Amino acid sequence: MALLHSRRALPRPHVSLVLGALREGFSFGCHGGAKMAAQAYAMGRREINQHFNIRNAKLLAISFVFILTVGHGIHRSYGGKAMKWYGAGCMGSLIGAGFLGVWRLRSDLIEVYKSSEVKDCLLNKYIAFVGDSRIRQFFYSFIKIINSDIKEEGNKHENISFEDRSTSLKVDFLWYPEVNNSMKDCFKAWNEGAHLKPHLIVVGAATWSIKIHNGSMEALTQYKTNLTLITPLLEKLAETNDIYWVLQDPVYEDLLSENRKMITNQRIGLYNDVTLSILNSSTRNMAAKVKILRASKLVAEETIAESLDGLHLPETTRDINAMILLNSYCNKIVKPIDGSCCLPRSPLSLIQKLTGCFFIICIISFIVVTYFCHNWWKNKPSTDVESGEEKKPATASLSNSEKLLLSLSKLGLIMGYFYLCDRADLFMKEQKYYTHSTFFIPLVYIIVLGVFYYDNTKETTMLNREQTDEWKGWMQLIILIYHISGASTFLPVYMHVRVLVAAYLFQTGYGHFSFFWKSGEYGISRICQILFRLNFLVVVLCLVMDRPYQFYYFVPLVTFWFMVIYVTLGIWPQTGKKEENGSCSPYWAVVFKLLGLFLCICLLATSQSSFENAFSVWPISKLFEWQGFLHEWWFRWKLDRFAVLHGMVFAFLYSILKKNHLLSEGKGETLFAPRLSSFFLFTSVVVFLTYSIWCANCKNKTECNELHPYFSVLQILSFILIRNIPGYVRSVYSSFFAWFGKISLELFICQYHIWLAADTKGILVLIPGNPVLNIIISTFIFVLVAHEISQITNDLVQIAIPKDNYVALKRLLCATVFLLALLTLSTVEQLNK
Repeated sequence: MALLHSRRALPRPHVSLVLGALREGFSFGCHGGAKMAAQAYAMGRREINQHFNIRNAKLLAISFVFILTVGHGIHRSYGGKAMKWYGAGCMGSLIGAGFLGVWRLRSDLIEVYKSSEVKDCLLNKYIAFVGDSRIRQFFYSFIKIINSDIKEEGNKHENISFEDRSTSLKVDFLWYPEVNNSMKDCFKAWNEGAHLKPHLIVVGAATWSIKIHNGSMEALTQYKTNLTLITPLLEKLAETNDIYWVLQDPVYEDLLSENRKMITNQRIGLYNDVTLSILNSSTRNMAAKVKILRASKLVAEETIAESLDGLHLPETTRDINAMILLNSYCNKIVKPIDGSCCLPRSPLSLIQKLTGCFFIICIISFIVVTYFCHNWWKNKPSTDVESGEEKKPATASLSNSEKLLLSLSKLGLIMGYFYLCDRADLFMKEQKYYTHSTFFIPLVYIIVLGVFYYDNTKETTMLNREQTDEWKGWMQLIILIYHISGASTFLPVYMHVRVLVAAYLFQTGYGHFSFFWKSGEYGISRICQILFRLNFLVVVLCLVMDRPYQFYYFVPLVTFWFMVIYVTLGIWPQTGKKEENGSCSPYWAVVFKLLGLFLCICLLATSQSSFENAFSVWPISKLFEWQGFLHEWWFRWKLDRFAVLHGMVFAFLYSILKKNHLLSEGKGETLFAPRLSSFFLFTSVVVFLTYSIWCANCKNKTECNELHPYFSVLQILSFILIRNIPGYVRSVYSSFFAWFGKISLELFICQYHIWLAADTKGILVLIPGNPVLNIIISTFIFVLVAHEISQITNDLVQIAIPKDNYVALKRLLCATVFLLALLTLSTVEQLNK
């Protein structure tokens, strides 16, 4: 087994040592050979960690961030100007099948609007599509979003009108196949007010000019002249209305009929070049210019081969164009969470500005302090080459104030990266698209890695520290894969991930109950430490990213349940070993407390209105609201309302069994007597598989979510027993999973903005055009940022939370006043919008 370890991380210079160990093993016995192999493994691991450790990895991540930020900044400043309006904005490129059944889009997130949402956006609006048969196709795809029953029955070379009386919406198609005087007269009439002026105009034409003039250069020259005369009229309309000029789509020349053979992609390119040169040459205000719709052209480049006649686009491709047009027009009105396409960047709030100033002051102060206090450069942290982690020096080289400034400075720089990733327009975003391979292939990878990096536990008790870290780690990795692959659309995966979230809450109940039961410590310092560790990063992100507390739903949920556990066990008589005097009263007290908590949960769950009334008082309501309502908090709370209680009950029963010596937790021993262990193990496997089969056959999320709170505990308990009954399995753990488990909270929170994007609705694109490399680089940076934030939080909690309860109470009161001030400022700013 040691030899297997040696093969994992052994550099080439030490291969001879392994061969030597093998020879020694054959000559002197297996024990001696295994010992030498273990020594070779240790030497190899030590040499690797001297060159590549967590510190060097972070330096490499910083280099990646710097290079990518500069590169994208240069591209946006220079290359991005040529891609105005859907070049790099709403649509940069296409990635395979998926979106709307055909294509998914890279660069920004497209909101898929429903008919009711479109009607709300276009209430009392008049929209005009002006152009040829391709624009007519565009028109039909657009109105089919509003009314899917519409048929393409209008005459091909005539005007077509559509009205929705319920919303006073009117959409017209006006047949102007050439850019000529007739089209000019139409725009002139709208400018002079002779006719109802459209709120949105979509115009485009060229293929008829190519066709009827047989692709002559004279026709191109006339097109340029006519468009030059029309442009001032369009720009005048654009001062009060939205005008989109659709670039000409390519054709599939092999399918064109004989009378269309002159419509070549080369000639279409010439007409597009003329269009861009004229419409982009105006010196008028950029906001008033005609917007150039590139999306249709970019989609057609990928899909025109599916055309029936080589000229007109497939229906599904037209649907994408119509949806992108709606995103451009409606996103700035509706401001959907799921759509970042064409959505103007929100201005910085006052709180964001103050937060930015605070971090800038911290960075400047730290630079000044370190410049004048040279002691910081002495006694740098040494590196533990065995683990790759940094060890703190034996003597403290920084005072608390310097440590505070250093931690806040690093945090400020990290928050700047967060903002650039998910609030600025620097990096692109990508649509999620679920396939079984995008979820299950990475899942197999991490399982193999997790099994490969196993180690012996320091203790063999059930749910020991290494095992719980391992549990958190593999659950967090699965949740990350679930989020980035968009697997929530696949119901069996969705239900299993719901169990993982319940398992986190189960561990919350188990861990905190065990601590209070063993220590009986209910001091203010303990509360402050837990609350700080849970909420510090989320509070900072709320300030930097301008998001409500409930947006990071898991942290409010865990914080709430921690306070419930604390109050439940801390009220008289306090639960814990301090009260144990040989009698059974503490046990009965715990039973009554758990029953009382169960009844309270059941009462709150019976009525959503009663639940929301309990959280409707300011400032509590401000914390738990999402988009002005408490429904999201109600849904999250209700979904796993018994999970924490299950963990507390399990911890209580485990302590009783352990006290009465009913468990065998020695190394290699089965947890129970052999027959009983076999029975429990078999039952656990059956229950575990049965639950998975039920999830696979679940019909819809609503019904499954209703049953989830009652049955998720069965799979959690089954896993615990399967993991702990066999003595050997209980004695080993995966160091790979345990490493991730130690930073699981930071991973869960950081993914919102620097791995995913648009508030988890899309995927961050650091490396455009190479999805695999993009995932590798973004994941590398994301994991190391989470690790660094975990270390910063640990450093700050030692500075901010003293062990003295009286001092901790004063600081808690100061923090409460500060947060109330922030909530007040946020409320006032929201009311003034």
